Amino acid sequence: MQNKYTIRLETKSDYNNAENLTREAFWNVYRPGCLEHYVLHTFRSRPDFVPELDFVMEQNGKLIGHIMYVRSEICADDGRVIPIMTFGPISIAPECKRKGYGTILLRYSMNEARKLGVGALAITGNINFYGKSGFTVASTKGIHYYAEPREAEVPYFLICELKPGFLNGVSGVYKDPEGYFVDEKEAEDFDAKFPQKEKLKLSGQIF
Repeated sequence: MQNKYTIRLETKSDYNNAENLTREAFWNVYRPGCLEHYVLHTFRSRPDFVPELDFVMEQNGKLIGHIMYVRSEICADDGRVIPIMTFGPISIAPECKRKGYGTILLRYSMNEARKLGVGALAITGNINFYGKSGFTVASTKGIHYYAEPREAEVPYFLICELKPGFLNGVSGVYKDPEGYFVDEKEAEDFDAKFPQKEKLKLSGQIF
Protein backbone atom coordinates (compact mmCIF):
# COMPACT_ATOMS: atom_id res chain seq x y z
CA MET A 1 0.00 0.00 0.00
CA GLN A 2 1.72 3.15 -1.17
CA ASN A 3 -0.37 5.65 0.74
CA LYS A 4 -0.11 5.62 4.52
CA TYR A 5 -3.21 4.92 6.55
CA THR A 6 -4.19 4.63 10.20
CA ILE A 7 -6.61 2.16 11.79
CA ARG A 8 -8.04 3.21 15.15
CA LEU A 9 -11.15 2.84 17.29
CA GLU A 10 -14.14 4.91 16.24
CA THR A 11 -15.00 7.86 18.48
CA LYS A 12 -18.28 9.74 18.81
CA SER A 13 -16.85 12.54 16.68
CA ASP A 14 -16.54 10.00 13.84
CA TYR A 15 -20.17 8.88 13.90
CA ASN A 16 -21.57 11.16 11.21
CA ASN A 17 -18.58 10.70 8.91
CA ALA A 18 -18.66 6.91 9.37
CA GLU A 19 -22.36 6.77 8.58
CA ASN A 20 -21.90 8.92 5.49
CA LEU A 21 -18.96 6.74 4.41
CA THR A 22 -21.10 3.62 4.86
CA ARG A 23 -23.90 5.20 2.85
CA GLU A 24 -21.53 6.08 0.02
CA ALA A 25 -20.01 2.60 0.05
CA PHE A 26 -23.33 0.75 -0.21
CA TRP A 27 -25.54 3.13 -2.15
CA ASN A 28 -27.34 1.26 -4.96
CA VAL A 29 -25.12 -1.80 -4.45
CA TYR A 30 -27.56 -4.40 -3.07
CA ARG A 31 -30.80 -2.43 -3.48
CA PRO A 32 -31.89 1.01 -4.68
CA GLY A 33 -30.38 3.26 -2.00
CA CYS A 34 -29.15 1.35 1.07
CA LEU A 35 -29.89 0.50 4.71
CA GLU A 36 -26.36 -0.13 5.98
CA HIS A 37 -25.75 3.34 7.38
CA TYR A 38 -28.94 3.06 9.44
CA VAL A 39 -27.91 -0.40 10.66
CA LEU A 40 -24.64 1.11 11.87
CA HIS A 41 -26.43 4.04 13.50
CA THR A 42 -28.84 1.87 15.48
CA PHE A 43 -26.34 -0.83 16.44
CA ARG A 44 -24.14 1.48 18.48
CA SER A 45 -26.79 1.60 21.24
CA ARG A 46 -27.45 -2.15 21.27
CA PRO A 47 -25.99 -4.41 23.99
CA ASP A 48 -24.58 -6.85 21.41
CA PHE A 49 -22.48 -4.11 19.76
CA VAL A 50 -18.74 -4.49 20.51
CA PRO A 51 -17.13 -1.04 20.89
CA GLU A 52 -13.68 -2.63 21.31
CA LEU A 53 -13.94 -3.83 17.70
CA ASP A 54 -15.44 -0.72 16.12
CA PHE A 55 -12.67 0.56 13.83
CA VAL A 56 -12.17 3.32 11.31
CA MET A 57 -9.44 3.56 8.69
CA GLU A 58 -8.11 7.05 8.08
CA GLN A 59 -5.92 8.51 5.36
CA ASN A 60 -4.74 12.11 5.11
CA GLY A 61 -7.27 13.12 7.76
CA LYS A 62 -10.21 11.51 5.93
CA LEU A 63 -12.15 8.37 6.83
CA ILE A 64 -11.79 5.80 4.06
CA GLY A 65 -12.94 2.67 5.91
CA HIS A 66 -15.07 1.38 8.78
CA ILE A 67 -15.94 -1.97 10.33
CA MET A 68 -18.04 -2.93 13.35
CA TYR A 69 -18.43 -6.20 15.25
CA VAL A 70 -21.46 -7.70 16.99
CA ARG A 71 -21.89 -10.58 19.44
CA SER A 72 -23.79 -13.49 17.93
CA GLU A 73 -24.29 -17.19 18.58
CA ILE A 74 -24.72 -20.66 17.19
CA CYS A 75 -27.65 -22.66 18.55
CA ALA A 76 -26.02 -26.08 18.69
CA ASP A 77 -27.94 -29.28 18.09
CA ASP A 78 -26.97 -30.57 21.54
CA GLY A 79 -28.67 -27.61 23.23
CA ARG A 80 -25.61 -25.48 23.83
CA VAL A 81 -25.44 -21.83 22.80
CA ILE A 82 -22.00 -21.18 21.35
CA PRO A 83 -20.98 -17.50 21.57
CA ILE A 84 -19.24 -16.17 18.48
CA MET A 85 -19.23 -12.83 16.66
CA THR A 86 -20.15 -11.40 13.30
CA PHE A 87 -19.19 -8.11 11.70
CA GLY A 88 -20.31 -5.61 9.15
CA PRO A 89 -21.08 -3.52 7.44
CA ILE A 90 -17.46 -3.23 6.35
CA SER A 91 -17.28 -0.03 4.35
CA ILE A 92 -14.59 1.33 2.06
CA ALA A 93 -14.86 4.72 0.34
CA PRO A 94 -15.83 4.20 -3.32
CA GLU A 95 -12.63 5.78 -4.60
CA CYS A 96 -10.57 3.39 -2.45
CA LYS A 97 -12.30 0.13 -3.39
CA ARG A 98 -10.39 -2.70 -5.07
CA LYS A 99 -7.08 -1.38 -3.76
CA GLY A 100 -6.65 -3.80 -0.85
CA TYR A 101 -7.90 -1.54 1.94
CA GLY A 102 -10.88 -3.75 2.72
CA THR A 103 -8.69 -6.81 3.23
CA ILE A 104 -6.26 -4.84 5.41
CA LEU A 105 -9.07 -3.52 7.62
CA LEU A 106 -10.72 -6.94 7.84
CA ARG A 107 -7.54 -8.77 8.83
CA TYR A 108 -6.56 -6.11 11.36
CA SER A 109 -9.97 -6.36 13.02
CA MET A 110 -9.90 -10.18 12.95
CA ASN A 111 -6.57 -10.13 14.74
CA GLU A 112 -7.95 -7.77 17.38
CA ALA A 113 -10.98 -10.06 17.82
CA ARG A 114 -8.59 -12.98 18.28
CA LYS A 115 -6.79 -11.05 21.03
CA LEU A 116 -10.14 -10.61 22.81
CA GLY A 117 -10.61 -14.38 22.84
CA VAL A 118 -13.29 -14.62 20.15
CA GLY A 119 -13.50 -18.24 19.02
CA ALA A 120 -15.13 -17.88 15.59
CA LEU A 121 -16.68 -15.40 13.19
CA ALA A 122 -19.70 -15.92 10.93
CA ILE A 123 -20.61 -13.70 8.01
CA THR A 124 -22.87 -13.64 4.98
CA GLY A 125 -20.69 -12.56 2.09
CA ASN A 126 -18.66 -13.42 -0.97
CA ILE A 127 -16.29 -16.37 -0.55
CA ASN A 128 -14.03 -14.89 -3.23
CA PHE A 129 -13.29 -11.98 -0.89
CA TYR A 130 -13.54 -13.55 2.55
CA GLY A 131 -11.96 -16.85 1.58
CA LYS A 132 -8.59 -15.10 1.24
CA SER A 133 -8.79 -14.30 4.96
CA GLY A 134 -9.56 -17.81 6.16
CA PHE A 135 -13.35 -18.08 5.80
CA THR A 136 -14.97 -21.26 4.51
CA VAL A 137 -18.55 -22.21 3.62
CA ALA A 138 -20.13 -22.79 7.03
CA SER A 139 -22.25 -25.78 6.04
CA THR A 140 -19.07 -27.74 5.38
CA LYS A 141 -18.34 -27.29 9.11
CA GLY A 142 -21.84 -28.36 10.19
CA ILE A 143 -23.08 -24.81 10.82
CA HIS A 144 -26.25 -23.93 8.93
CA TYR A 145 -27.95 -20.66 8.06
CA TYR A 146 -31.42 -20.31 9.54
CA ALA A 147 -33.01 -19.05 6.31
CA GLU A 148 -31.91 -21.97 4.12
CA PRO A 149 -32.74 -25.70 4.07
CA ARG A 150 -30.46 -27.62 6.38
CA GLU A 151 -29.26 -29.89 3.59
CA ALA A 152 -28.28 -26.95 1.38
CA GLU A 153 -24.68 -25.86 0.91
CA VAL A 154 -25.10 -22.10 1.22
CA PRO A 155 -22.19 -20.48 -0.64
CA TYR A 156 -22.70 -17.05 0.93
CA PHE A 157 -22.82 -18.14 4.59
CA LEU A 158 -19.23 -18.32 5.80
CA ILE A 159 -17.36 -19.06 9.00
CA CYS A 160 -13.81 -18.70 10.28
CA GLU A 161 -12.31 -20.19 13.44
CA LEU A 162 -10.09 -17.71 15.26
CA LYS A 163 -9.25 -20.41 17.80
CA PRO A 164 -8.25 -23.60 15.97
CA GLY A 165 -10.65 -26.39 16.88
CA PHE A 166 -13.20 -24.06 18.49
CA LEU A 167 -16.03 -25.61 16.47
CA ASN A 168 -14.89 -29.21 16.72
CA GLY A 169 -17.92 -31.35 17.52
CA VAL A 170 -20.32 -28.44 17.01
CA SER A 171 -23.24 -28.58 14.61
CA GLY A 172 -26.16 -26.22 14.65
CA VAL A 173 -27.91 -23.18 13.26
CA TYR A 174 -26.92 -19.53 13.02
CA LYS A 175 -29.23 -16.52 12.69
CA ASP A 176 -28.14 -12.94 12.16
CA PRO A 177 -28.44 -10.73 15.26
CA GLU A 178 -31.75 -8.88 15.44
CA GLY A 179 -30.09 -5.50 14.95
CA TYR A 180 -29.51 -6.28 11.29
CA PHE A 181 -33.25 -6.43 10.64
CA VAL A 182 -34.24 -2.76 10.54
CA ASP A 183 -37.52 -1.06 9.70
CA GLU A 184 -37.26 0.26 6.16
CA LYS A 185 -39.52 3.25 6.83
CA GLU A 186 -37.34 4.25 9.79
CA ALA A 187 -34.28 3.83 7.58
CA GLU A 188 -35.90 6.05 4.96
CA ASP A 189 -36.56 8.76 7.55
CA PHE A 190 -32.97 8.52 8.77
CA ASP A 191 -31.61 8.77 5.24
CA ALA A 192 -33.51 12.02 4.71
CA LYS A 193 -30.96 13.69 7.01
CA PHE A 194 -28.22 13.10 4.43
CA PRO A 195 -27.59 14.86 1.11
CA GLN A 196 -30.07 13.65 -1.49
CA LYS A 197 -28.88 10.83 -3.74
CA GLU A 198 -30.75 9.10 -6.55
CA LYS A 199 -31.93 5.57 -5.91
CA LEU A 200 -31.39 3.37 -8.94
CA LYS A 201 -32.54 -0.15 -9.76
CA LEU A 202 -29.44 -1.81 -11.19
CA SER A 203 -28.61 -5.28 -12.45
CA GLY A 204 -26.92 -7.40 -9.82
CA GLN A 205 -28.90 -5.98 -6.90
CA ILE A 206 -30.45 -8.66 -4.69
CA PHE A 207 -33.31 -6.68 -3.11
